Amino acid sequence: MSKDDGGSSLDINIIVKFSGRSIPISISKDSTIKELKSHLQPLTNVLPRGQKLIFKGKLLVDAMTLKESEVMNGAKLMLMASQGLHQGGGPILIEAQTRPISRTKETEYKRSDARTEIIMDKSRLERWKVTGVIALADCSLKAIPDEVWDCGSSARVLDVSNNSIQNIPNKISCLNSIQKLFLNANGISDETIQWEGLTSLKYLTVLSITQNQLTTLPPALGSLTSLRQLHVSNNKLTSLPNEIGLLTQLEVLKADNNRITTIPACIGECGSLVEVDLSENLLSELPDTFGNLHNLKALHLSNNGLKSLPCTLFKHCLLLATLDLHNSEITMDVLRQFEGWEEFDERRRSKHQKQLDFRVNSAGFDEGADKN
Repeated sequence: MSKDDGGSSLDINIIVKFSGRSIPISISKDSTIKELKSHLQPLTNVLPRGQKLIFKGKLLVDAMTLKESEVMNGAKLMLMASQGLHQGGGPILIEAQTRPISRTKETEYKRSDARTEIIMDKSRLERWKVTGVIALADCSLKAIPDEVWDCGSSARVLDVSNNSIQNIPNKISCLNSIQKLFLNANGISDETIQWEGLTSLKYLTVLSITQNQLTTLPPALGSLTSLRQLHVSNNKLTSLPNEIGLLTQLEVLKADNNRITTIPACIGECGSLVEVDLSENLLSELPDTFGNLHNLKALHLSNNGLKSLPCTLFKHCLLLATLDLHNSEITMDVLRQFEGWEEFDERRRSKHQKQLDFRVNSAGFDEGADKN
């Protein structure tokens, strides 16, 4: 204890909670958080860089001292371990008992074990708030848990893929700092997704709603101006909204395996697009504005009814190196007539040669590699 606390020592006594254990620590209040982590390493088998110490809901910073972090005598800290960052046989989860336990204490110990599930639920919410990552894929969920909304602006990533969640409520707007949202394979339909809440997420950069039952995307999609990736593959979409042209930061658009018959001309305003996948649709033509996509590197159009391409595609899309036209009616003779074909063909061949060289150098030579 310090003199201010009535003692003669600078040491303070704290408790570190870790996987159901309470680890008592006596340490100087002038020690840094990094030094505390080093002290905890032999007691937990968790390397210091894999430790996250939380006090009163805040993540403690390595360079700060316990005193600066307002960690006082008797404080209780929570330790979270990053997966894989441990030594030996893994984190020490339960200490062996070094003294006999009375019947009463044994009963209390069992009761404590019985509460483990509740404790873990609490720590899950705390973990989400600290990391900002809410990972709930493949959890057999029928609805988004209420505790998700408690994360509020702390959430950066929400993944509820591969569940049975059909209803996406307006309440999702409370995750107002979220950057990545994955709603894949849930059976979501036009009637069960509340777009008003979803399109209010102004910081969203990745939206993935593949393998659902959507037939349309709303005009409000254009309000997601920070969006860089839009994945809507394997739905029942028949078109894309004209407002997609407002997504000027969009780099990846994957809308394959739908029923899309036309692409709006305003797609040409998405000047940041690098990759577009429209394969497995019902397209018979593309708008000429595709030639405005000067950053386009990969265009996937297989299994459509296309007979030709925009005449300026090769001339203006000078980074285009991947073009997939399998199972369309466009022949090589048609492509050779386009201005800029020779330059595109040179880029295409160069890219495939680099891929082949990589395969040969990184593994045994595969005679069929150039067929992929």
